Amino acid sequence: MDDLTRRIAAILRQPQLAGLATITEDGKPWVRYVMTVASRDMVIRCATFVEARKVRQIERNPEVHLTCGVSDPREMVPYLQIQGRARLDTSREARHGFWTEMLAKIFDGPDDPKYGVLEITPYRIEYCDVASPEPQVWTAE
Repeated sequence: MDDLTRRIAAILRQPQLAGLATITEDGKPWVRYVMTVASRDMVIRCATFVEARKVRQIERNPEVHLTCGVSDPREMVPYLQIQGRARLDTSREARHGFWTEMLAKIFDGPDDPKYGVLEITPYRIEYCDVASPEPQVWTAE
C-alpha cells in the first residue's frame, strides 16, 4: 500500500459524517449527510432506509460523490473528494456485518426490513490538504 492510499484509508476507516451527492430524476445534484465507514478494501458503507429517496436515485444512476474528512471546521485537516458507484445491499450478511447499536435508535435490529446498507465503490479519490493548492489523486486499478 503506497503512502497516499494509507493516508486515504486512515480517514475512511474512521466513522465519518459525509456529504453524499446523488442525481435526481431531473438530472440535478442532491446532497445529504450520511455516516460512513470503509473496510480494508476501501468500499465505503452507510446505513439507509431501503425506501429512501437516495436509494431510488442510485437505482437510476449509481454515480455518486462523497465529501468527508472534516468534522470540526476549526481544524484544517485533510479531506477527501470521492467519486464512486453505489448500490444497495439488503443481504443478511451485509446488514448483520454493518450493524452497530447506534443503529438501534433508527431500526428495529439488523433484520428490520426497512434497513439496508449502501456500498460505495470508489474509482477516484482526491486527497485535499489545505496546505497544497492541488489535490493528490488516487484511482482504482
